[in-house]
Amino acid sequence: MISRITISTLVMLCIGLSAAAASSIPDYITVAVSNPNRPEADIKRDAQRKPAEILAFAAIKPGQTLIELDPAMLYFTRILANTVGPKGRVYAYVPSDLDDLYKKNNMVVPPPPDPQHPNVTFVYEPIAKVHAPEPIDVVWTTNNVHDFHNKLFGPADMAAVNAAVYRALKPGGVFIVADHAAEAGSGLRDTETLHRIDPAQVKAEALAAGFVLEEESPLLRNPADDHTKRVFDQFIFKFRKPGGKVVN
Repeated sequence: MISRITISTLVMLCIGLSAAAASSIPDYITVAVSNPNRPEADIKRDAQRKPAEILAFAAIKPGQTLIELDPAMLYFTRILANTVGPKGRVYAYVPSDLDDLYKKNNMVVPPPPDPQHPNVTFVYEPIAKVHAPEPIDVVWTTNNVHDFHNKLFGPADMAAVNAAVYRALKPGGVFIVADHAAEAGSGLRDTETLHRIDPAQVKAEALAAGFVLEEESPLLRNPADDHTKRVFDQFIFKFRKPGGKVVN
């Protein structure tokens, strides 16, 4: 009975937080997510992924410059591009570490320019050399950090990755990390098998690079997830590079 009450309470708390988050979504984010040119397959995922709420949490604004690490199928790339608008820029960083995977699946990398999103520039280089030709307001990655630790990426040198992200950001810039949560204390145990990572591991790696953990969002938490299957409980962290003028 205690566990049922606890789960019920957590679910209601998350519902309440989601409602509060929805009420504070800026109009320009709502317009970006509602863009009729978005693929139907992307739109069908919105209820689960809560893009408007996450962009509001990250304080994405028109005119910003962003790097999106490992954009995959470009779900967030399109929304981010719509949000920052023509005066902003999204550098979609396609990791060359995955060359074998791209060739196996006959993928064209980097993808060709998208005429609907001329403010997206694709960068095709190793994940540990993250950079852009201009100072960056936000670096963004969703459901990727666990894979950076896997054989798929080598694994990646995460100290080098986080250091490169830190250098790319303006002082006061933000690093948004969302991923599938593993059991507390599990470290890297489940990154290959369950595609999950211990949130404490992600925190420790980012803090070691000099970031400050500013906030954690409960938007995608799943209290019913026991962390043993692929029913994903997700964490979202907002890290900040110290210094500079912070504008939210």
